[in-house]
Amino acid sequence: MAGHEMPYGAALADDGAATRFRLWAPDASSVQLAVDGQDMAPMDTIGDGWHECTMPLGAGTRYRFVLPDGLAVPDPASRAQHDGDVHGWSVVVDPRSYHWRHADWRGRPWHETVLCEIHAGVMGGFAGIAAELPRLARMGITAVELMPVAEFPGSRNWGYDGVLPYAPAAAYGRPDELKQLIDQAHGLGLMVFLDVVYNHFGPDGAYLHAYARPFFDTSAHTPWGAAIDVGVPAVGDYFVHNALYWLNEYRFDGLRFDAVHSINNDAWLRALGPRIRAGISDDRHVHLVLENEANQAGFLAEGVFDAQWNDDFHHAMHVLLSGETDGYYAWYANDPMSMLVRCMGEGFIYQGEEMEGKARGEPSKHLSPLRFVNFLQNHDQVGNRAHGERLTRLAHPETLAAATALLLLSPFVPLLFMGEERGSHAPFLFFTDHQTDELRKAVREGRRREFARFEKYGDHMPVPDPNERRTFDDSLPDEADRAVEARIARLLRLRHEWLVPTLPTASSLGAQALGDRALVARWTLGARRLVIVCNLGDAIPCHVRAADDAIWLEGNEEARSSLSRGQLAARSTLAYLENP
Repeated sequence: MAGHEMPYGAALADDGAATRFRLWAPDASSVQLAVDGQDMAPMDTIGDGWHECTMPLGAGTRYRFVLPDGLAVPDPASRAQHDGDVHGWSVVVDPRSYHWRHADWRGRPWHETVLCEIHAGVMGGFAGIAAELPRLARMGITAVELMPVAEFPGSRNWGYDGVLPYAPAAAYGRPDELKQLIDQAHGLGLMVFLDVVYNHFGPDGAYLHAYARPFFDTSAHTPWGAAIDVGVPAVGDYFVHNALYWLNEYRFDGLRFDAVHSINNDAWLRALGPRIRAGISDDRHVHLVLENEANQAGFLAEGVFDAQWNDDFHHAMHVLLSGETDGYYAWYANDPMSMLVRCMGEGFIYQGEEMEGKARGEPSKHLSPLRFVNFLQNHDQVGNRAHGERLTRLAHPETLAAATALLLLSPFVPLLFMGEERGSHAPFLFFTDHQTDELRKAVREGRRREFARFEKYGDHMPVPDPNERRTFDDSLPDEADRAVEARIARLLRLRHEWLVPTLPTASSLGAQALGDRALVARWTLGARRLVIVCNLGDAIPCHVRAADDAIWLEGNEEARSSLSRGQLAARSTLAYLENP
């Protein structure tokens, strides 16, 4: 299968006998190509900041670009780095070397999606994930979503410190091992998504500042420094090609775009989806998902992107499950059940209301539930806690089970965080492996300052040092809770049998609170109506009545009997289908 053609980086000729090298370096008057073991070769200046040369070099060649001041830099479009060194040699890769066993795979439609977010490092790299795929497929998960795999400094990282967006991290495996993982997933009927970061580069190993200052807009700032100026054609195209590279060369089935609210260019973002789709074969199911704190429903209504991670659902549920109201949870602390009701009925909670001193969001009631990816946990919401506690440590087990049933049986697209499908108690901590004392200190002290205002994270409960190996080791998966695993597998079987066939027709009929810890929500689903009654608290009076011919999906006999007597059982979720 052919590789993705692009104007950046090292392009191997079809016969493998030569390679064209190209670099966009508008600040450099000249550039030389350095090849390991050979003399440097001058590159031609071909206009508009581009430098190019073609050499009789094949796959496996180690190369770098040398600037006029002698600084040797890796290829910003490197397909691989020797030994995973972000400061070292880039490697020419033959994108045709892997022979796909399931080249006829065309993906799955979006409404069949059940996501499991995975960090490759704690799962043992690409090979470790591959070993888990059969189990995930048997459970009813239909898509795995990899946290960013772009090359980063050191051997341990969440992936959001990536500096070479085209190079799979050597710490996880070779490029062909990533392709093998995706190929194996396709053979099991699983889609594979990738989390990509187009809003910033990490703090160590990003050399673009040295030769391509127009890459950055110094007048616009993000939490990570100057914004990337995607409005510059060579910059914006760099990321468009990156998306197409992963989708075409690696056969990923979808992308999750990290923190697009920090890209600071809505026009470019609005055009991104159509540009990507124009570069994908029409017979493939390829899905594009946003993380966007701005809750811009317009990006979803126009068909530009398939869906958005719905933090609103998570935050309201977290307050209800844990009782925590610190930080951004304070914006969900005032009557969280009413907020959850709005979320179940309309998608977003914040649809233009004020949050943190400014309006947030756009009306979303008109959107299909399939435009929202809902979750109880993800890497951010677990790992950005000081001690990485999962909900198994924070919530009552029966309450968590009821919340999980609500997540998996409602018509939104559900996402589970690795280990959640097995009832994991192991933390997922924030970890890095920065190589300089300065960065290690800055990250360690910054992390501790972040939580200094919380009394419970004082000297008696110190925040783990992200750079210590133990912080990573403590985040490794623990033993499975077989009862939880069986319950989730059962819920997913119900979802696939009764909901998925008619999910494209799903439309909200509204939701209402049944007290401060319970709700009922209804949707049309084909010729039937889906009703979910969820109680996250104690038993309460309830006037919901299921028809005699209702098809019950969830709710044991005792809970159903209580409902028929006008009482909603404590810590329970009931779900059924009925005729209108």
